[in-house]
Amino acid sequence: MASLNFCAEWANAPSNNLLYPEADNTNHVLMYACRNCPFRTEAENPLVFRNDLKLISKEQPGIIDELMTDPTLRRTQDLTCPNCGHTESVMFQDQSKRTFNKMIFFYVCCYCNHLFRDEPLAKPHEETD
Repeated sequence: MASLNFCAEWANAPSNNLLYPEADNTNHVLMYACRNCPFRTEAENPLVFRNDLKLISKEQPGIIDELMTDPTLRRTQDLTCPNCGHTESVMFQDQSKRTFNKMIFFYVCCYCNHLFRDEPLAKPHEETD
């Protein structure tokens, strides 16, 4: 795992200067260099930054406690709660950041606080000649 590295030349200084990653294109290695002196050292680990992405995105509705009292959420009476049959609910979008999949809406019943999703619409059948 990447960690912070400090300049050995400035080790006794009160500010301990941070070493910054830079590429040594001649030797094709990662170096750490001080910006205040010529000190440079080869990196023990070539990892500078790691961004782990989940391959499978699950629709996570998040915390739903007392969402029915949130005045900023859109309200709808177009759907019936599958739990109690009440028609008023608040709606919000899922929290995943996907560009390839459809947008998913979650609904919370204003009467029983039940979380549900609208059933996706069926794709229209293509006409064949």
